[in-house]
Amino acid sequence: MPPHKHCIICGKAIPPDQQFCSSKCEETYNRYQRKMMIERRIFYGMLVIAMFIFFILLIAYSH
Repeated sequence: MPPHKHCIICGKAIPPDQQFCSSKCEETYNRYQRKMMIERRIFYGMLVIAMFIFFILLIAYSH
Protein backbone atom coordinates (compact mmCIF):
# COMPACT_ATOMS: atom_id res chain seq x y z
CA MET A 1 0.00 0.00 0.00
CA PRO A 2 1.53 3.36 -0.99
CA PRO A 3 2.01 6.06 1.67
CA HIS A 4 -1.20 7.99 2.17
CA LYS A 5 -3.41 9.67 4.73
CA HIS A 6 -7.12 10.37 4.87
CA CYS A 7 -9.23 13.45 4.13
CA ILE A 8 -10.18 15.00 7.48
CA ILE A 9 -13.76 15.57 6.28
CA CYS A 10 -14.85 12.47 4.35
CA GLY A 11 -12.09 9.97 5.12
CA LYS A 12 -11.06 9.18 1.53
CA ALA A 13 -7.43 8.15 0.97
CA ILE A 14 -5.30 11.06 -0.30
CA PRO A 15 -1.59 11.71 -0.93
CA PRO A 16 0.40 12.47 2.25
CA ASP A 17 1.03 16.10 1.24
CA GLN A 18 -2.68 17.01 1.01
CA GLN A 19 -5.29 17.67 3.70
CA PHE A 20 -8.45 17.38 1.62
CA CYS A 21 -9.60 15.20 -1.26
CA SER A 22 -11.54 17.98 -3.01
CA SER A 23 -12.36 21.66 -2.90
CA LYS A 24 -15.81 20.71 -1.56
CA CYS A 25 -14.26 19.10 1.53
CA GLU A 26 -11.95 22.09 1.97
CA GLU A 27 -14.93 24.49 1.81
CA THR A 28 -16.83 22.35 4.33
CA TYR A 29 -13.84 22.48 6.68
CA ASN A 30 -13.45 26.26 6.28
CA ARG A 31 -17.16 26.84 7.00
CA TYR A 32 -16.89 24.67 10.12
CA GLN A 33 -13.81 26.58 11.30
CA ARG A 34 -15.56 29.95 10.85
CA LYS A 35 -18.61 28.68 12.73
CA MET A 36 -16.46 27.43 15.60
CA MET A 37 -14.58 30.75 15.79
CA ILE A 38 -17.86 32.69 16.03
CA GLU A 39 -19.24 30.33 18.67
CA ARG A 40 -16.01 30.58 20.68
CA ARG A 41 -16.13 34.39 20.62
CA ILE A 42 -19.77 34.38 21.73
CA PHE A 43 -18.95 31.96 24.56
CA TYR A 44 -16.03 34.06 25.83
CA GLY A 45 -18.09 37.24 25.54
CA MET A 46 -20.88 35.72 27.61
CA LEU A 47 -18.34 34.46 30.14
CA VAL A 48 -16.91 37.97 30.55
CA ILE A 49 -20.41 39.42 30.98
CA ALA A 50 -21.33 36.75 33.55
CA MET A 51 -18.13 37.40 35.52
CA PHE A 52 -18.79 41.15 35.42
CA ILE A 53 -22.34 40.66 36.75
CA PHE A 54 -21.05 38.28 39.43
CA PHE A 55 -18.49 40.81 40.68
CA ILE A 56 -21.02 43.66 40.62
CA LEU A 57 -23.44 41.57 42.70
CA LEU A 58 -20.63 40.49 45.02
CA ILE A 59 -19.66 44.12 45.64
CA ALA A 60 -23.29 45.23 46.02
CA TYR A 61 -24.13 42.57 48.62
CA SER A 62 -20.88 42.89 50.57
CA HIS A 63 -21.74 46.41 51.77
